[in-house]
Amino acid sequence: MGKTEKVIIAGLKNNNSKYNYKNSSIEELAELVKSVNGTVVGEVTQSLKNPTTHYLGKGKINQIIELRDKIKFDTVICNDELSPSQQKNLERELDPVKVIDRTALILDLFAKNARTKEGRLQVELAQHQYLLPRIAGQWSHLERLGGGIGTRGPGETQIETDRRLIRNRIKTIKDQIEKVRKHRKNYRKNRDRSGFLTASIIGYTNAGKSQLLNTLTNSNIESKNRLFSTLDPTTRKLSNKYKLNNNLLLSDTVGFIDKLPTTLVAAFRATLEEIEDSNLIIHVLDISDKELSKKFETSN
Repeated sequence: MGKTEKVIIAGLKNNNSKYNYKNSSIEELAELVKSVNGTVVGEVTQSLKNPTTHYLGKGKINQIIELRDKIKFDTVICNDELSPSQQKNLERELDPVKVIDRTALILDLFAKNARTKEGRLQVELAQHQYLLPRIAGQWSHLERLGGGIGTRGPGETQIETDRRLIRNRIKTIKDQIEKVRKHRKNYRKNRDRSGFLTASIIGYTNAGKSQLLNTLTNSNIESKNRLFSTLDPTTRKLSNKYKLNNNLLLSDTVGFIDKLPTTLVAAFRATLEEIEDSNLIIHVLDISDKELSKKFETSN
């Protein structure tokens, strides 16, 4: 999402929900929208045991259409990952409004905040893996933007070409990330030989991990009150003022969130391995958070 977009957020309430839906999950989705410079202008929720072929029921879709005609918004964002067919069906109903899901939104936020080459590679890998099964739908969406010159669908040949290009790019990125993994592994071995101990700071996104790292290491790492401000792992030595172990290194890590895309978890394997090899894991929790136990479960 580049320019500021007007957004309607939509979600389902069901008995399997981890959260008090109204107070937490939809609010979190709104915060995600805000983090990518979007403006939420309305929300539509529905109690359904299972999503429909259009994700929402017909009545709720009509409600969104009425809102579209009244307030002229740009995008609908659904609070669950849509199947390619669900996204395609919903786009047909809401044309010309763009439809994306929570996964695409989180991927967009990660792309916005990635700073290092490694971080950008990992995000790009997750984006391509998410996009691959949705290629045909992307082209049909372009067809619906008005038709005519420059917007005709490419046909099956072009779609297959795009799929092949994406698969090739995925392989290239995986090879590059594997080199990063090996480099990190060798670095950790050398670090261990030097007698250093490591502690990884983990927790839900925006729980205060970077702030704790700054306090313990007397550093000035970016620590903002926003979701996923830290994507790239940062390692610092424990400050001498604590007069403890001068060979203790602390690492800040990417935060967790409910419904974190599996493609992102897999793509960030090289980063998450830092946690697995740590001597100590420090789990940061915001004790004032009303969803403390649920967020602990998500990030544990």
